[in-house]
Amino acid sequence: MKSRRPRDAGSHRKPRPKFEHGSRTPQAARPPAKAAQPPLKAGPVFRRSSSDLVLIYGFHAVSEALRAKRRELLDLFATPAAAARLDACAAAAGVRVHVAAAEDLSRRLGAEAVHQGVLLEARPLPARGLDDIVSNSGIVLALDQITDPHNVGAILRSAAAFAVDAVVTTERHAPQPGGVLAKAASGGLEHVPLIEVVNLARALGELKDLGYLRIGLDSEGSLSLSDAPLTRPLVLVLGGEGKGLRRLTRENCDFLARLDMKGAIKSLNVSNACAVALSIASEKLDRP
Repeated sequence: MKSRRPRDAGSHRKPRPKFEHGSRTPQAARPPAKAAQPPLKAGPVFRRSSSDLVLIYGFHAVSEALRAKRRELLDLFATPAAAARLDACAAAAGVRVHVAAAEDLSRRLGAEAVHQGVLLEARPLPARGLDDIVSNSGIVLALDQITDPHNVGAILRSAAAFAVDAVVTTERHAPQPGGVLAKAASGGLEHVPLIEVVNLARALGELKDLGYLRIGLDSEGSLSLSDAPLTRPLVLVLGGEGKGLRRLTRENCDFLARLDMKGAIKSLNVSNACAVALSIASEKLDRP
């Protein structure tokens, strides 16, 4: 008989790997199970763009729209900090506030929009005509094809500051009263009626029939606005950037007046010229 070879002390067999039932892969070789991922948080639901939807952004533009209540207000989207500042104003206007991330607002408005954490969905302002002008200050502005929304917005802001009764623009060659204009106006669009007309020369004729004195602002005007005989009601007519007043517009003004500049530069940006003209006209008209 063959004798069995004695097993070395301390020797042992390697344990066979364990397999799961129905699997040929050892448990130790299988990758660990991934932790369950939290569900993605849904972003805010914005309305689709349409002709009857206006997106108003920027803190002052939105807050003034909420206070004025001159248009139909739909929904307000705001970052947590902005929502806290506007909560009482939105509640008074009956508008629901949706908390949103700043990135969501930028995606909706575009990267260039300085929204300051607020976006208001609203309907356009109701259309107005010359017959709808309510005289308070007795001053109206008429814009002859001023196309830059930032200039028109700044003019509206000055108009609101001087309690101007209305701003008249042309339907064509004028910016749309949307978010860019509302932001530049910093709330002025909500307080000063913006009246669109097909033909500015014809509109100036209608204003004459309503008793308005029509003064066109022009650097070549025959007299200074400071010396001009001003009476209420008054319409100040401003020309487009670089082009000034068109011929038919000039012909439908009672006279042309200039702003005298004492410095080396004799002209101003149209929005700045408007603010200076309103200051001069308001002071002259308010004198006893």
